[in-house]
Amino acid sequence: MQKFLFTYTYFYYVEELILNLVGGALDNLNYGWIVLFMAIESSFIPFPSEVVMVPAAYMAAETGEMSYPLIILCGTLGALIGALVNYVLSLTLGRTIVYAFANSRLGHICLIDAEKVQQAEAYFDQHGAVSTLIGRMIPAIRQLISIPAGLAKMNLGSFVLYTCLGAALWNSILTGIGYAFHSVMPKEQLIQTISHYSHIIGAVAIAAVVAAMACIIYKGIKKS
Repeated sequence: MQKFLFTYTYFYYVEELILNLVGGALDNLNYGWIVLFMAIESSFIPFPSEVVMVPAAYMAAETGEMSYPLIILCGTLGALIGALVNYVLSLTLGRTIVYAFANSRLGHICLIDAEKVQQAEAYFDQHGAVSTLIGRMIPAIRQLISIPAGLAKMNLGSFVLYTCLGAALWNSILTGIGYAFHSVMPKEQLIQTISHYSHIIGAVAIAAVVAAMACIIYKGIKKS
């Protein structure tokens, strides 16, 4: 129970910090901020990606100074950078050191423990290389899926390809939500709304991703 409360409290403050940073940079939000925040989100310091991509899309609709394709591209680039950090560290350090870090106090501060790494490994073992695509859209797995890929010495080209595809799809959905938000709420309420409903926004994004993948699979079966 104490560990759960610590984790929840830490996650809350990390999320609030990022929200404050995004809120403070909202009027000057640019492609560089998107890459930086999404790289952090995809590495060892997890927080909801919707607190970055949704405001970016909102400001694109508000000011017209950024384009949606470039927002998605920068979000995907940032996600790839963060994922490569996890991949390279896992590849070079090995399972023993990765699990030692996961069980350390620093690992717990980064919201990582041995159980989460084991879950990510089990998911990777079950779904293979494609798990780096699907795993990018599953909470509690998406930030850690790069670790078993590195431990398994997954081909770097395949890792980059699947990571980019999964991140691009996820970021596209979040960008669409940000665009929709622009027509229903003023900018002053945006950060507060995301803060209160970030988990719901994430759930909506997951549902949209599942629907999109189901549609693609259905069309492929129908053509066959």
